[in-house]
Amino acid sequence: MKEVKTQRSRSYREYLISSLKAPERAAGYIGVMLELDEEGFEPELLRSALKEVMEAREQMNNLSEEAKQRYEKLDKMLLETKGAEIYSLIEFLDALGFRIAIAPKD
Repeated sequence: MKEVKTQRSRSYREYLISSLKAPERAAGYIGVMLELDEEGFEPELLRSALKEVMEAREQMNNLSEEAKQRYEKLDKMLLETKGAEIYSLIEFLDALGFRIAIAPKD
């Protein structure tokens, strides 16, 4: 019997980090994490998404020291407040008929 070799598939996380190297995909990913749904918000999902975008940027050597410091500050705030301020803004804008959109800077 001949053994069939299959190429190993990359893990989902590796695929995700790789895809987040594209600014448009990273923006869309963060944007999805900020959207309202029936259950409300999941602050841990936003924290996780931001961490994954940071990891993608680190792999590309495209992460300034300022961005690292601002990320650490934001992550600490999200951990402490569960993103209450961000989500209150999103809920307010939603009530007015608006939504936040994340887009890469040109």
